[in-house]
Amino acid sequence: MGRESRKGLLVGQPILAAAAFQAAQTLKFLRTLGPYSHITCMAYCERRLPHFSVTGVPVFVTFRLHGSLPRGRSFRPDILTSNGEAFAAMDRLLDTARSGPSALRRPEVARMVAAAIRAGDAEFQRYWLHAYVVMPNHVHLLATPSVPSPSWLGPLKGFTAHEANRILGTAGSRFWQDESYDHLVWDGEFERIRRYIEWNPVKAGLAANPEAFPWCSAAKSDAA
Repeated sequence: MGRESRKGLLVGQPILAAAAFQAAQTLKFLRTLGPYSHITCMAYCERRLPHFSVTGVPVFVTFRLHGSLPRGRSFRPDILTSNGEAFAAMDRLLDTARSGPSALRRPEVARMVAAAIRAGDAEFQRYWLHAYVVMPNHVHLLATPSVPSPSWLGPLKGFTAHEANRILGTAGSRFWQDESYDHLVWDGEFERIRRYIEWNPVKAGLAANPEAFPWCSAAKSDAA
């Protein structure tokens, strides 16, 4: 099946103990996919947040620098993964942060992370990359994985953390927050999420338009 025909599939949401009904409905739907039986779906947990490991369907992923949220502004995992408003509130905190880690603001670090994200598609074929942005303290990406999540997100975060620490001279330091947020993309969400990602630097006041921000899939130049 072609990539364009896969991107809008209804696939569900991250599984939560507090959202077992939604998970059951998602798994029920997956059993009705018929011709799309190549799609695989597995629920798993890392530390506090639950995740779906899927191949063949789009996923919206956000990961952030270690310690990038203000102290006392944590979000309960069940709320963060099941409530879009809670996620948006967390993202606003990251976008408007005036203190805390912002290593991705450094061009050499942002350039390396953006290149690694693109290489996961172009070089390693671990996913089909639809959109991404490297913000000063977090990353958003929209991709359709071709391998299970631990086989692409783990290597991406591990490699970029190692390289960032090498660039910054902080070998052995924690770079990324352990957890990542992921959301399986429902039918009709794809373009809205792509736009959300590429317009994030504009909303944060970092660029006049998406094409002007170099560490973004919308960038016109090869600077990213």
